[in-house]
Amino acid sequence: MSDLQAPLRPKRKKGLVDFLVQFRWIFVIFFVLPFSALYYFLIYLGDVRSEMKSYKQRQKEHDENVLKVVKRLKQRNPKKDGLVCTARKPWIAVGMRNVDYKRARHYEVDLSAFRNILEIDKQRMIARVEPLVNMGQITRVTVPMNLSLAVVAELDDLTVGGLINGYGIEGSSHIYGLFSDTVVAYEIVLADGRVVRATKDNEYSDLFYAIPWSQGTLGFLVAAEIKLIPVKEYMRLTYTPVVGNLQDLAQGYMDSFAPRDGDQDNPEKVPDFVEGMVYSPTEGVFMTGRYASKEEAKKKGNKINNVGWWFKPWFYQHAQTALKKGEFVEYIPTREYYHRHTRCLYWEGKLILPFGDQWWFRFLLGWLMPPKVSLLKATQGESIRNYYHEMHVIQDMLVPLYKVGDALEWVHHEMEIYPIWLCPHRLFKLPLKTMVYPEPGFEQHHRQGDTPYAQMFTDVGVYYAPGPVLRGEVFDGAEAVRKLEQWLIKNHSFQPQYAVSELNEKDFWRMFDADLYEHVRKKYGAVGTFMSVYYKSKKGRKTEKEVQEAEQAHLETAYAEAD
Repeated sequence: MSDLQAPLRPKRKKGLVDFLVQFRWIFVIFFVLPFSALYYFLIYLGDVRSEMKSYKQRQKEHDENVLKVVKRLKQRNPKKDGLVCTARKPWIAVGMRNVDYKRARHYEVDLSAFRNILEIDKQRMIARVEPLVNMGQITRVTVPMNLSLAVVAELDDLTVGGLINGYGIEGSSHIYGLFSDTVVAYEIVLADGRVVRATKDNEYSDLFYAIPWSQGTLGFLVAAEIKLIPVKEYMRLTYTPVVGNLQDLAQGYMDSFAPRDGDQDNPEKVPDFVEGMVYSPTEGVFMTGRYASKEEAKKKGNKINNVGWWFKPWFYQHAQTALKKGEFVEYIPTREYYHRHTRCLYWEGKLILPFGDQWWFRFLLGWLMPPKVSLLKATQGESIRNYYHEMHVIQDMLVPLYKVGDALEWVHHEMEIYPIWLCPHRLFKLPLKTMVYPEPGFEQHHRQGDTPYAQMFTDVGVYYAPGPVLRGEVFDGAEAVRKLEQWLIKNHSFQPQYAVSELNEKDFWRMFDADLYEHVRKKYGAVGTFMSVYYKSKKGRKTEKEVQEAEQAHLETAYAEAD
């Protein structure tokens, strides 16, 4: 795509909902922020109480809670009760799509007790955790031990279960892959109440490979064993500005972490962390990080930046200063670096609180940030919710690395959204073809970032109000998402299912591969018990009749194959 000229659009007539959105900050300051702070404090107290218990006590409670789940599943009458789902309220999910499947008749199973770190095994370098453990909780325990999960998603609130059943990425994913690639074993409660441990090389290996991206539709995840890595106290972060057209920015981003000689596994050439932010069609800043000891960070002349303090500039704005002052290096405490985007929710905080980045607000009320995403969703109402779906974009595009320039040009032409977040990740060749998979034959092309065992992809994170909306012009959000999804399908790219989707069932399975998922659903009895991943991700309300008909079609197919 060479023509970057965005299309001309007519002006949009504003209504009451525009007024409500414009002044929503009043409600956020006086209600959402105080209640968010109280909620975070109560959660923190619960985490502290959990950490005071011995691993043995936590395991005992875990076993008791698993038995409750099994008992609840076995009490279900398939002829009378609806399909099974968790008892979590729809607004609690961090994702932006409508969780409307719970508005139809359903059979709830309560998993709210599964929020404990069960064990930190320093010998095996494994963390065994329950699905509601979030990133803030796990780093608070592991980082003081100079340990960390191999992939730590940036936002504190993101949970292990969501990152496994859905999608999770971080600046270390160019080495370790997506969050689910770092899992060693899953403990799953199947539809019939059996509790199994799935690993990549035991009898449940097909289930192990099918769990990621399945959205909890194959069974209930009740624990996971996740890879730990050794870390140091600080991150040595280099901020490198790049100026040029979008293809130039894409090449500068690739060069920041992918050696042109193909030596992708050489730690001397490949940084521990990578992140990019494109601020305009001609400007970007790319950050590379390496773990550093406390002794190195505190050497004379080195700058330490505690980005976690409430009064500090928001991270994306701090990084943007490299465009004026040139490349610079600083040291950030490791845990503060992991959660650098939490306080301002990347740059979404600027839309929620237009003055939230100002120095006076940061000093006076910055300690209340961020607002709890679930509280924002719970209090927005139907009209504001629909407004955000039409006039606001939160999408991630997982594209092959060599196509990142094309993706940036597409976003500019169709949406004009800046900043854009870039984060690379490996997509591994696996023994089984999973829902997301590398391009066939990618290893024959020897492209930058690829290795014989993994193709390098990039998350192109598109989060903000589109340019036409900011200018008061007409913008069709649903049509823009449909175009985005068709571009992804055409370019062997993927859309995480937390986002609002316009895909019909046919196109959903053009984007994702269904074979292993459907095989496992039938083999382990999920059909007729759990909703399929498409219907769970589908936009809009799911009527009981619609879901039952879809499930019945799967059941009839399964019975025919059995016969």
